[in-house]
Amino acid sequence: MKSSDKHGKIIKASTKVFAKKGFFNARISDIAKEAKVADGTIYLYFNNKFDILISVFEQEIGRLIEQVTALLDKEDDPRKMLEIFIRKHLAEMKKNRNLAEVIQIELRQTNKLIRDYRNNKFSEYVDILSTIIKKGQQEKIFRQDIMPGIAKRAIFGGLDEISRVWTLNLDTKYTVDEAAKQMSDIFQLGILAPTSSS
Repeated sequence: MKSSDKHGKIIKASTKVFAKKGFFNARISDIAKEAKVADGTIYLYFNNKFDILISVFEQEIGRLIEQVTALLDKEDDPRKMLEIFIRKHLAEMKKNRNLAEVIQIELRQTNKLIRDYRNNKFSEYVDILSTIIKKGQQEKIFRQDIMPGIAKRAIFGGLDEISRVWTLNLDTKYTVDEAAKQMSDIFQLGILAPTSSS
C-alpha cells in the first residue's frame, strides 16, 4: 500500500474512532485496529494522538475549504455566497457524520490545543463567512453595523447545532436544502441593509 493511501486510511479511521470514543478515550491501538494497520505504523506518519487530531482537521477541513472556495469563485452575489457556504457545510456534515461529531465535541474539548496550533485550517474555514459578510457590507447589501467576527460565529453556531441533531440521529424531517434555505433566510433577513424609503 502506498504511503499516501496509508496516511489517508489512518485519518479516516481516526475520525471514526474519535467520533465514537472521544479524543481522550481513544487509543492509538484503537485507531490502528480500525485502519487495519500495525500500531507501529501509526508512528511512521504521526508523532502522537494530538498530531493525528490536527491532521484530521488539516485534511478534512482543508478539503472543505477547497470545495467551498471553488463554489464561491463562481458567484458574485454575497447573499447567494452565504447560502452556498451554508448548504455545502450542511451537506458535508450530514454525509460525514463522524467528522461532524469530531468537530462538535473535540473542537471544544481540545480548544486550547487547537488555539495554540498556528496553522489552524478550521479558523481559515470559518473566516470564509466573515469574508462574505465584509463583501456584502462593501456592496451595501448587508448592514454596516454588523460585526463580521460575531456574525461568522453566530452562523457557524447555527450550522453546528443542525449538524448535532443529525449526528444524534434525532427524528428530523427537514432536508439539507430546507435547512440551508431556512438558515440563510433567518440570517440574511437580520443582516440585510434597510431599504431606503422613496
